[in-house]
Amino acid sequence: MTYQSDLLRILDGRGYIHQATHPQALDALAAKQVVPGYIGFDPTAPSLHVGSLVQIMLLRRLQQAGHKPIVLMGGGTGKIGDPSFKDEARKLAGDDTIRANVASIRRIFQRFLHFGDGPTDAVMLDNADWLDALAYIPFLRDVGQHFSVNRMLSFDSVKLRLDREQSLSFLEFNYMILQAYDFLELSRRAGCRLQMGGSDQWGNIVNGVELARRMDGTEVFGVTTPLLTTADGVKMGKTVSGAVWLHEDQLPHFDYWQFWRNTDDRDVGRFLRLFTDLPLDEIARLEQLPGAGINEAKKVLATEATAMCRGRAAAEEAAETARRTFEEGAAGESLPTVTAIGPIAVVDALVGLGFAKSKGEARRLIAGGGARIDGERVADEAATVTVGAAPVRISAGKKHHGMIVAG
Repeated sequence: MTYQSDLLRILDGRGYIHQATHPQALDALAAKQVVPGYIGFDPTAPSLHVGSLVQIMLLRRLQQAGHKPIVLMGGGTGKIGDPSFKDEARKLAGDDTIRANVASIRRIFQRFLHFGDGPTDAVMLDNADWLDALAYIPFLRDVGQHFSVNRMLSFDSVKLRLDREQSLSFLEFNYMILQAYDFLELSRRAGCRLQMGGSDQWGNIVNGVELARRMDGTEVFGVTTPLLTTADGVKMGKTVSGAVWLHEDQLPHFDYWQFWRNTDDRDVGRFLRLFTDLPLDEIARLEQLPGAGINEAKKVLATEATAMCRGRAAAEEAAETARRTFEEGAAGESLPTVTAIGPIAVVDALVGLGFAKSKGEARRLIAGGGARIDGERVADEAATVTVGAAPVRISAGKKHHGMIVAG
């Protein structure tokens, strides 16, 4: 359909929309007034990872279109954990851990959004402010009556666990009610009219839309994004070496840049639209570059995505490190390092850099031909390296590179 509002035109043009409740009514509302919209994030770690980046970018697009982003931290729901499409219950975090994670995660959003007191400035709220104060019996009476257990059991996120005969606790089962209640509270407290999220949140979002209508007669809306997988079917943000963290103290700038540089050719245009602010006509030009030109588009993607998350200086430094390392064979200063006092076993260096989780895994990497020292394949699992005045470059496969420096 053809949208009238800048908001839905931007979201549609860049590939963010999968499902929407009453899109024509939302489009009309967004065309005439500022629409506060929210996305919830449970603080299960000190940093979010790339798997959360589509949702962060949704809030950025909301603000770019002249509307108000609400970042909802799940200080309350984080004590339960969203069971949606999870094989088992999450480990429950304590209050102190949750508070520390919320404070840490806030730094990420300050890079993508402008916070303040203006009508379109972003705000960060915490659902613990209202969920922790709920009285159980009044909540069941006033809110619980609007939920059908029959319908809740029909949601794919619940059916998945039940079909696999995996335990779904009563605590987790309540999560969808609490998320719907968040939407109701935000509509009351902040005039929020829109909840956004991934496609796995569709049932939870619809619950909130219906709860606001039944209890307050308020028309609110929901939008979900497609499930984001790479061209080879892998869930976005999942790598062999683990999560791609957004915080630099959990993942070096170079590794973050290199993650984007290693994008599959088929994903470059889509990722440029989702994860950068480049104009659509420039993206169209980049994804049509012939032959090896797609590698230049990947470098643009890596630099722009890194600049948004880590800052322009960090992105350009990482790009220069990659150029010197791979095009000139020099030792880039931004590569992760391990210090050696005297000879160091290649196995220990691989583990120390995080390229292998154990010595056994490092030995298997060497046996498979995946370890290199200064570009030369390591053939002996017992090989050692002695570092002189110049650092030694060590690689694990094509994607992970580091330096061994003298202590």
